[in-house]
Amino acid sequence: MGIEYCNSVETVLIHQGFPNTAELKSKLIEAGITIEENPDNWHHEYSDTIMSLKYVSDIDEAINHINTFGSGHTDAIITENKANADKFLQSIDSAGVYHNISTRFADGFRYGFGAEVGISTNKTHARGPVGLEGLTIYKYTLKGNGDIVKDYAEGKKTFNHKDLL
Repeated sequence: MGIEYCNSVETVLIHQGFPNTAELKSKLIEAGITIEENPDNWHHEYSDTIMSLKYVSDIDEAINHINTFGSGHTDAIITENKANADKFLQSIDSAGVYHNISTRFADGFRYGFGAEVGISTNKTHARGPVGLEGLTIYKYTLKGNGDIVKDYAEGKKTFNHKDLL
């Protein structure tokens, strides 16, 4: 039986003007990642050490690509451009949208729910008799500065859960 690579990045969109593309690709290959550039099927989830790369001209093309081909689970942007980050966070139709923070934070435990018992990318999920809490749909927005899960797992940093409403 093979290894399942849950919580892996499937696709990276790179601005066509990004100056360090060659270095990024080299580091990915060095880490054992197989790179697929512009594959035939953008909906494919590899569940492996394979990553698709696509070059985009601007934030609008990136948002359109993600909203067309993404899973609706978790998407992130790495940028120092606040306007692009804000537009991304507002426009991506996923359960979790992140700015400059690891997508590995997409976990019920890390959100303060206790043990995660399942995931869903549906926008409505209630079935059978439910109360108000069962009808509530959430979107999680995380902002960071290069944060990684390991720092929290090792106790170097702590979670701060708060409602923004």
